[in-house]
Amino acid sequence: MSRPSKELQTLKAEFFRAMAHPARIRILEVLSQHRELSVQALQLRLALDQPIVSQQLAKLRAHGIVASRKQGTTVLYALADPRIADLLKVAKDILNRRLTGTKTLLHELRRLG
Repeated sequence: MSRPSKELQTLKAEFFRAMAHPARIRILEVLSQHRELSVQALQLRLALDQPIVSQQLAKLRAHGIVASRKQGTTVLYALADPRIADLLKVAKDILNRRLTGTKTLLHELRRLG
């Protein structure tokens, strides 16, 4: 079995680090539910200030996680790859399973305590 190269491991770490912010995760989740959205539409859906949304989108775009296109004077953002939505779903499933296990353990501890 071949081992991944150090360069590939570094790229993966940078990819995950680029998403590693609660606002960026929220942006990606909203974009996974909509085809394209403007900064203003994202701002309204997330209840975040425009500079925060723009800053987080710039980070995601710089790492190729979201793509943008101009329509008139509006810039629209979308997931650069639809599989990012799958990645978010898998992460959610893993966390749900982990939290369910924790909940079961807490219930058992209360029952025994």
